[in-house]
Amino acid sequence: MKNGLLKRNNLKTAILLGTLCSISYFAVYVARNILSAVSPQMLESGVSEEYIGMASSLFFAVYAVGQLINGQIGDKIKARHMISFGLILAGICNLAVRFIPASNIGFVLIYGVSGFFLAMIYAPMTKVVAENVDPIYVVRCSTGYEVACLLGTPVAGLLAALLPVCSVFFVGGSFLLLIGMIAFVCFRELEKKNLVRYGRYEMSEKGGKAKVKVLLKYQIVKFCLIAVITGIVRTSVVFWLPTYLSQYLGFSPQRSATVFSTITLIISLTVFIAVFVYERFGSMNKTILLMFSIAAVAFGCVWLIKHPILNIVCLVIAIMGSGCVASIMWCKYCPGLRDTGMVSSVTGFLDFLSYMAAALANIIFANAVSAIGWKNLILVWMSLMIAGILISFPYGIFIKKAHSEECD
Repeated sequence: MKNGLLKRNNLKTAILLGTLCSISYFAVYVARNILSAVSPQMLESGVSEEYIGMASSLFFAVYAVGQLINGQIGDKIKARHMISFGLILAGICNLAVRFIPASNIGFVLIYGVSGFFLAMIYAPMTKVVAENVDPIYVVRCSTGYEVACLLGTPVAGLLAALLPVCSVFFVGGSFLLLIGMIAFVCFRELEKKNLVRYGRYEMSEKGGKAKVKVLLKYQIVKFCLIAVITGIVRTSVVFWLPTYLSQYLGFSPQRSATVFSTITLIISLTVFIAVFVYERFGSMNKTILLMFSIAAVAFGCVWLIKHPILNIVCLVIAIMGSGCVASIMWCKYCPGLRDTGMVSSVTGFLDFLSYMAAALANIIFANAVSAIGWKNLILVWMSLMIAGILISFPYGIFIKKAHSEECD
């Protein structure tokens, strides 16, 4: 009887907390994909690629630093405050951008600052789910808000297809404000009902050396490199998709926005594929190796095939392959650090690496398009996936085999 009641309470907590976090993260991704979605319209109005690249790079750099700082703070401050105030302050920034010309430097600065506030959500959210949801439901909750973030991208594209640039930022800012206020009230209610508690898990040993030792045991170096590679694809490559569609494949700006929405809607299925494959293999390492391999082959096909439809199909497969690796990292690896008491800090650090890599890649890609062309840039994307294969390859098998032969 008691076990049945406990199971129902665990499921209730997972559903309520998972839904709240998913809606909050959906709002984040609607807002942060607006610039990407409206970039074809901005280019058509005379704003340069370099200027858009500067705005997006500043945003990603500030977002990355924000993840690092807020990840550390998130291990000490309630998720209610971090998530709700982050959404509200980012909403205010987006509303302010509405009244500034897109070619004004003030637009770049305020858009960049909004990145810091949006970075207040993910790491604390991962921590609060990992510490308050039964382990059997954690991956499902993480899957929920990973899907929510992917769905935010096509919604941003839909807004860009239906509204002028200034109105898109206004709608995005208003949505952030609304969700931020709802999140504050809902988290407070969950805390009152004791469904959400804080500070439940901490390391038994204190000090920097102890933390490093624990994280090395959890393969932190490997996942740092994976965060860099997948961050470039899921953030920077996806950011330039509308421009790629219009310049390389010849779609009109309006058609590019529509196709972009369709592509990102399909990509939103990535996390389901990742979880499905992981549960069949029962191994993070095998799943990661397979998905990097698929992505590398698919990017090779993107380079070979110029037919628009086939090219898009291969590109979607490539992005989804890399996205599956990222989903495993965020949905399985990061929540799995619960017992270390460093879920927020490590998640924030990995996100920091991911977005710093994306910020640098955005600058490089913006200049590379005119310098080396889209064709050679596709080869760069494929090379990243090959690097992922090398990083995730199970070299330990050969070491064990060699050791076994020596013993024989």
